[in-house]
Amino acid sequence: MRLTVIGTGYLGATHAAAMAELGHEVLGVDVDPAKVEALSSGRVPFFEPGLPELLSKHVESGRLRFTTDYDEAAAFANVHFVGVGTPQVKGSYAADVRYVDAAITELSRRVVGKHVVFGKSTVPVGTATRLQQLGSKIVAERGLEDTSIEVAWNPEFLREGFAVKDTLEPDRVVLGLQKPGAIVDGAGREVEASAEAILRECFAPILERNTPIIVTDTATAELVKVSANAFLATKISFINAVSEICESTGADVTTLADAIGMDARIGRRFLNAGLGFGGGCLPKDIRAFMARAGELGADQALTFLREVDAINMRRREKAVDLVKESFGGSLLGHTVTVLGAAFKPDSDDVRDSPALSIAGSLSLAGAAVVVHDPQAMETAKRVFPTLDYAPTIEDALRNTEMVVVATEWKQFREIDPVWAKDLVKRAAVLDGRNCLPSQEWSDAGWDVTCLGRG
Repeated sequence: MRLTVIGTGYLGATHAAAMAELGHEVLGVDVDPAKVEALSSGRVPFFEPGLPELLSKHVESGRLRFTTDYDEAAAFANVHFVGVGTPQVKGSYAADVRYVDAAITELSRRVVGKHVVFGKSTVPVGTATRLQQLGSKIVAERGLEDTSIEVAWNPEFLREGFAVKDTLEPDRVVLGLQKPGAIVDGAGREVEASAEAILRECFAPILERNTPIIVTDTATAELVKVSANAFLATKISFINAVSEICESTGADVTTLADAIGMDARIGRRFLNAGLGFGGGCLPKDIRAFMARAGELGADQALTFLREVDAINMRRREKAVDLVKESFGGSLLGHTVTVLGAAFKPDSDDVRDSPALSIAGSLSLAGAAVVVHDPQAMETAKRVFPTLDYAPTIEDALRNTEMVVVATEWKQFREIDPVWAKDLVKRAAVLDGRNCLPSQEWSDAGWDVTCLGRG
């Protein structure tokens, strides 16, 4: 098949390369010429394991190209995936959907014939219906008979660090379709929906492996993604709330999580107490979910998410307070090393990163902060240019007075505590992710503090 992917950020670039891997001819579309130039030369402008190889493979094979030209996109294919960003509106919890609106608007102004658009961006419920009305209105104003645009929703469920695998081997496919009669052509005639058949053809290699597919209405499809993220965020904040009790009583939250995680109704995943969640999805999505519920008059249904968000932010404050306590209450004149800047390992994404947030707070409190991250140094520097960034773990540890492990990179988990003790000025570590073998560090002479472990 021929198809376009509009928006070539983290989601779009991964989806475009994966669709080429499935055998399709793909044209990636973006308004950023620098991004298009980089991708066209086989370079991924962010870190995602496995994606550079997949991108280079299909740029070289000719199956994958990139452009800034919407005219070219509309002429290239009748099937389009939209994966543009929906960031949080500044000064509000709501999602900013203007980029999604712009994609539908630009396509609708140019399409000739019957076109299908699959939205993949995470959007407030009701967006697909509104976009269908927008697209149909623009097509009708053009007055072209036998020209229509159908907007369906196919939400993504990618995990940073596993995006290629999650695209090619998803645990489920969700498709939301418009209600009958919603799609009309330029002459005002009702058009029969074709999105389901097209998606099944597009994803045939995936569906042939018996991957479950759920076909529903657009509102349900939109809610699946934000509901999944809200549930995961709730699970993380739950164990972090319990962690606060453990800190007050001397209990061990890790052992507790192991025990309750053995209950098949609960499960162990996402029950890791620590600094909480971050990134470009969970924080933004739960806030947008709350904002949309308020717009719909159902705000009371999601008030618990305010506490989920509050617990998450409180963990960062707790970590900063523990570092201050370690120095008797004042950070002035002290050096602290923060290992980690990305919000999670195997990523260079620092959006809403607990690690970088803590580093910034420690700096504002008077500490000289040294940061090291295997992949996120450059993105971190753009957010906090005033911090000191060390090129290696050794450089980061040398002569520091306290180490904060804020992102659970493998490189940090495997640090030899005996080797590290010879580098530091003061052997104190705060394990913000409960990822270190704490007994080994204690035996090596370190003062070890772990969140939620007494």
